[in-house]
Amino acid sequence: MVAPLTPSPVPELSKQAQAFARDGYVLARGVFTPAEVAEIRELFAKMHADGVPGHYEPRAVADGVQDPADPLFQYPRVMMPHRFNARARHYLLLPEVVERLRAFFGTEPVAAQSMFYFKPPGARGQALHQDQFYLLVEPGTCIAAWTAIDDCDEENGAMLVVPKSKDLPIVCPDTADARVSYTSHFVPVPKGYKAQLVKMKAGDTLFFNGSIIHGSGPNRSKGRFRRAFICHYASGDVRKISGGYRPLIRLDGTEYDVEPQASGGPCGEGWKGALH
Repeated sequence: MVAPLTPSPVPELSKQAQAFARDGYVLARGVFTPAEVAEIRELFAKMHADGVPGHYEPRAVADGVQDPADPLFQYPRVMMPHRFNARARHYLLLPEVVERLRAFFGTEPVAAQSMFYFKPPGARGQALHQDQFYLLVEPGTCIAAWTAIDDCDEENGAMLVVPKSKDLPIVCPDTADARVSYTSHFVPVPKGYKAQLVKMKAGDTLFFNGSIIHGSGPNRSKGRFRRAFICHYASGDVRKISGGYRPLIRLDGTEYDVEPQASGGPCGEGWKGALH
């Protein structure tokens, strides 16, 4: 007797996979439970309050921000928390995220990066960009899982995506406007395309491939954070990736290495291995 197929724990997975294949991005509602969102919020609030020597030291120069009055000087992003915090690694490999990544990649994924953005009131956003410019995954491209830890909308700097940009080439960016973006790279919206705001509730996850042009505006609210837990993944057959994203993480939590990307991408050697 043939055993019945085990249904996916994600009832809407087939539709999400179709949407991702068609558009290069998909918004998945409620991937993280309210309890998980609360734990992540508390985990990084404590990390910000206490610091992690050698890994995360708030109120030190970070991301080129040197002005103590800048909200991002007070609340710099946390880079690669999975490398020094077990709960961050747990959420990097959350089964509800992994199940979707399997469907989107068509194979087992591996994890390359985790980040946490606080984006307090008054903080600048991040200019439009493409993730594959930084990760330089080969073969294929990366996929981001961008999880809202607060409700986000236009006022507090929600995500912007450019629909139909999934198959665009990776371009050498222009210089961003430092008044509204804390990062220096900016990919202009091509003619015939338009950036679209993505409103999200805490616990929702936006998945998008490495060519999708995306970014966010400033947090113009008076008292609302726009926290986000952001991870990047590659297909399990990845052979090369920018140096700063190594070692990679298998789904069982073990680390392994691949060849560092020798190409600097469209801008040459100067950008090779740069984290974003």
